[in-house]
Amino acid sequence: MKATPAERTKGVCSPPSIPLPAVRVDASVEILKALADPTRLQMVGVLKRASEPVCICDFTAAFALSQPTISHHVGKLREAGLVEVTKSGIWAYYRLARNLDVRTRAVLDALV
Repeated sequence: MKATPAERTKGVCSPPSIPLPAVRVDASVEILKALADPTRLQMVGVLKRASEPVCICDFTAAFALSQPTISHHVGKLREAGLVEVTKSGIWAYYRLARNLDVRTRAVLDALV
């Protein structure tokens, strides 16, 4: 016997299951938000190809952006866990985080 419109719940005949745990979704969203900016995606590409950590001054020169703007972008990448920083004197040097999980590395491989 067919369900009548009165028997349906919120217009769904068969509710789909949610495939990912909320904590994994939240972590993925933060990474994708960080990569959604063109400058940050380019920065990640530079870091992925670099054999040594990249100085913040090099980012400033390469992107023709002010130091505060570059710092903002790198800060977003750090918040997402994509990069790590080492300081030497007044300079900060960035590299891709060494503890990136395999899924994040696969995303980066696909994008840059």
